[in-house]
Amino acid sequence: MKKLLYVVTLALTVISPALANPPATFTEAKVVAKQRIYLDQADSAMGDLYCGCKWTWVGKSGGRVDLKSCGYQARKLQTRAERTEWEHIVPAWTFGHQRQCWQNGGREHCVDSDPTFRAMEADLFNLYPSVGEVNGDRSNFNYGMVSGVAPQYGQCTTRIDFQQKAAEPRDEVKGLVARTTFYMFDRYQLSMSRQQQQLLMAWDKQHPVSAWEKERDQRIAQVMGHANPFVTGERTWTLGYKPAGGSVAASVPAQAKPTLASASIDGAIIGNRTSHVYHLASGCPGYSQVAQKNQVAFGSEAQAQAAGYRKAGNCK
Repeated sequence: MKKLLYVVTLALTVISPALANPPATFTEAKVVAKQRIYLDQADSAMGDLYCGCKWTWVGKSGGRVDLKSCGYQARKLQTRAERTEWEHIVPAWTFGHQRQCWQNGGREHCVDSDPTFRAMEADLFNLYPSVGEVNGDRSNFNYGMVSGVAPQYGQCTTRIDFQQKAAEPRDEVKGLVARTTFYMFDRYQLSMSRQQQQLLMAWDKQHPVSAWEKERDQRIAQVMGHANPFVTGERTWTLGYKPAGGSVAASVPAQAKPTLASASIDGAIIGNRTSHVYHLASGCPGYSQVAQKNQVAFGSEAQAQAAGYRKAGNCK
């Protein structure tokens, strides 16, 4: 009977926004993430996001990585490799560039002036402890399949292709990464390239939700007031999926929401360096036909036009 009452109470806590208290800033989110989500995970078998390394907590939200626990070898930055950092699974650069505030003054301006950006930056679903060096190397790269790259971090199987600007995380978290990305793009109504959608859909299918991912989702839901519907199975991402948005995104004035003209994730606007024609991820048939060697990513249509590119004539 007691167990049944606990389960019912947990379920109510997860789904009730009235009981939630989401962090308001990224700084606050890191502390909350430590205390409410990952406190007992520092020495778990799952380990950090990219390498599965264990760590010990230091200070309010930091950590010191146990490199031997995962066979990690620093690629270049030993000091940074020895500390944990909070990785945004969907980089702040990616969602920030789809906000007008970023165009007007970068990340600091977004933090100061845009409540939706602050909500995205502090969203606990998007945060995960990571080996600092790998977090830095991943930068704002899109996820991708990385081939022809020798092991970079000892026994850590995450790969970074600096030339192609792509990051392939270890198999154990590919599903989690995919479903987190779907959540962020859905809740905050972001634009995702067709190529990225196809890759993440494959990872979602190949790597089903694990017991830890379910537990993580429940812990975060108790703080945020809602679960990730792509983890619970309430929603499924399909090619061309139309983001539904969430309460935070819906409360932002329409003029502040991202448009195709201001969208600027790596891959949302692609130019062909040979023809000097650019294509949008939505409405341009030639978008997926530009050879990778000829691709140039732009932050907005205005940037593409300023660089001498013109919009493809077959865009709807």
